[in-house]
Amino acid sequence: MTEPPRRFSLLVNPASGGGAAAGAVVPVARLLRDAGARVEVSYSPGPAAIRDLVDAALGRGDTVVSVGGDGMLSAVAGPVARAGGVLGVLPAGRGNDFARMLGLPASPAEQAALLLAGRTRRVDLLAYGDHVVAGSVYAGVDARAAELVGRAHRLPSALHYPVAAVRALAGHRAGRYRLAVDGLEQEVTAATVVVANSAYYGSGMRIAPSASVGDGLLDVVVVGAASRLALVRALPSVYDGRHVERDEVQVLTGTRVELRGRGREPIPVGGDGEPLGVLPGLTEEPAVVELLPGALTVLLP
Repeated sequence: MTEPPRRFSLLVNPASGGGAAAGAVVPVARLLRDAGARVEVSYSPGPAAIRDLVDAALGRGDTVVSVGGDGMLSAVAGPVARAGGVLGVLPAGRGNDFARMLGLPASPAEQAALLLAGRTRRVDLLAYGDHVVAGSVYAGVDARAAELVGRAHRLPSALHYPVAAVRALAGHRAGRYRLAVDGLEQEVTAATVVVANSAYYGSGMRIAPSASVGDGLLDVVVVGAASRLALVRALPSVYDGRHVERDEVQVLTGTRVELRGRGREPIPVGGDGEPLGVLPGLTEEPAVVELLPGALTVLLP
């Protein structure tokens, strides 16, 4: 008996990768159709539309495929996870850090083959208030850097994150953070606090080298206060994870993190390249990051 054709809904963020996503979807969609799959391509105008598109796709029995960067992936992952669907990932953004963590291929032929014959695996996600995030939530200088990346248009894409990181560090002043990991509270002066599900952020920076998307734990990386020059000099070590050996860096693990902070200005928060507001003050109700264990089913090689 002939198997029914596979069905895919490819949801594209046309702004991802400086417009690269719109081109990246074309060869993969063609290869899927050539293999007999039914393919629908939709271009998303925003988060509310993404939820509607996911609901419609899953109602048809489609496998949903995120085409874009980490922000797009997180926006799609939440509604797919809530509905119990399966997510494929076609990385086409500036960073593609969650795809890097999952070991996903880069060529259209390999990407199409993965969608057609990949295995499924359940992975963890994060919740930050009403936001679902795949990779990491961060507060401090790295959120400033992400804001700068969003405004970087004239530089080659490979330079967006490194240049933004240096610019953010050059104007940085440490903040005072109060954090509680699984109820154990401490107060620190720090450049940034990162709550990580994935090891990578910032286009290949290995910020949480021991993190795993399937271990049921969050890795909390606290980069303590240091001079601006020292932070800039330490930046290369973040790419291979050696920064965690520095005295000013501590790594904690848990499943629930409460965060408050105070700086010269409100401390910004980001998640997978998208702005998530600012931290509440030290005496206010904390922001909470919680693990969603095994929440999402993804296609992997």
